[in-house]
Amino acid sequence: MTLKNVRAGNYPEWYQNVVAEADMAENSSSPGCMVIKPWGYGIWERIRDVFDEKIKETDHENCYFPMFIPLSFFQKEAEHVDGFAKEMAVVTHSRLAMKDGKLVPSSELDEPLIVRPTSEAIIADSFSKWVKSYRDLPVLVNQWANVVRWEMRPRLFLRTREFLWQEGHTAHATAKEAEEETIRMLHAYRELCEDTLAMPVIMGRKPEFDKFPGAVDTYCVEAMMQDGKALQAGTSHFLGQNFAKSANISFINANNQPEFAYTSSWGVSTRLIGGVIMTHADDEGMVVPPRIAPYQVVIIPVIKNENDEAKVMAYIDNLVKELKTKAPFAEKIRIKVDKRDRKSVDKFWEWTKKGAPVICEIGMRDVEGDNLMVKERLKLGTPEGKEIAHRAEFVSTIAERLENIQKQMFDKAKKRLDENIRTDITTPEEFKAYFDKANTWIEGDGKDKVAFVRGKWSGDEKSEEILKSMKINIRCLPLDQSNTEGVCLLTGKPAIMDVIYARSY
Repeated sequence: MTLKNVRAGNYPEWYQNVVAEADMAENSSSPGCMVIKPWGYGIWERIRDVFDEKIKETDHENCYFPMFIPLSFFQKEAEHVDGFAKEMAVVTHSRLAMKDGKLVPSSELDEPLIVRPTSEAIIADSFSKWVKSYRDLPVLVNQWANVVRWEMRPRLFLRTREFLWQEGHTAHATAKEAEEETIRMLHAYRELCEDTLAMPVIMGRKPEFDKFPGAVDTYCVEAMMQDGKALQAGTSHFLGQNFAKSANISFINANNQPEFAYTSSWGVSTRLIGGVIMTHADDEGMVVPPRIAPYQVVIIPVIKNENDEAKVMAYIDNLVKELKTKAPFAEKIRIKVDKRDRKSVDKFWEWTKKGAPVICEIGMRDVEGDNLMVKERLKLGTPEGKEIAHRAEFVSTIAERLENIQKQMFDKAKKRLDENIRTDITTPEEFKAYFDKANTWIEGDGKDKVAFVRGKWSGDEKSEEILKSMKINIRCLPLDQSNTEGVCLLTGKPAIMDVIYARSY
């Protein structure tokens, strides 16, 4: 199946087809949930492993907290509860009984339990037990877990009722330390997105009306997808003393005075995989950045004669050994030899749709010439996308080849982002005309595109209503503010703040 023309004509359908053809995930029989299949989960494992190393490098420790949270914990933080109330799943009974031939809930709980939508409430309870003195601070923890939010319009990886994530939670003695932690982890997310996912992002702060429930400030990294829409790739929240006061995270400070701690929280989820798909996939399927590819090099034996099989497989075995021992950074190269009993051409197209960075085909002619056929996924369909490489040269340059692919993927996405942030729209009339246009486009579709606008915002309280009527968002206030005067693109009032306007997922 080819996805050609679908991407331009029906982007949501193209997205679903990419996920299906790459065999990354599928809808579960459990409504609103997904099954993450091995290739999709392998990508998540790579994201997890890379970022887990970063978490530990920054002195955080992993732990685990319950997924069932007493309702009373949420009631302590009214603003937080209000922000998640419509998404919460509630457990009210503990067992089932048979009645009239049917299983029905039988034992009602004394107190309902919320299935974890996020863990501030339950972790704050633990922090209140752990923290007694300023000497107990800071507390820097993270957990890799699942969460449940009752999504009504699910879409694989982007929005499902259950998804995987990491959530960091910290407590500090001063507001300055907590704010520095919030920004530090925002930069960690930028590095993860750009250096590992090859997905460029804009760092910024959310407007007051769009911050995390209960937070003092919410910061985010925003990415541009191929259709010009924004995807929030990660968030980091400075929570001030709000959760500390509701959960009584108090300590005796250096002046022997009681004080409430300052906390932060930050997280990314399997939504990142959706971002990778919509940043890099093409008309033939998925394209996976080498740093998160479960297999960076896939080798396909081409056996045309049964008598050749032993020689071809022996050659492949020796090649794999050399790649694992002689290549630069050999221990980190992930290799798959596809030995399945299928036609080699079918296996090639399967790995093409999965987006494996480098696909090699080796037959008897290659063995005799001490060569291999190399096909880079990123260059599929171009003259450079298919080459005959000498075995020794391939081994010695594989690490460099993979790094070049990673860089090319980032550069392509960065060019798209940079070229499609409009900064020349300066009046509400121009702004409205811009977003009145159709919003779906991909590279090569002409000049009539709608993506991001960087322009002024007055902060007017009526902004939310105007944004909703136009079906757009203020994605963030970029950290690199120009501090110049201008006109608010929503109200026409004088304004200084720079914001990113866009449609979003």
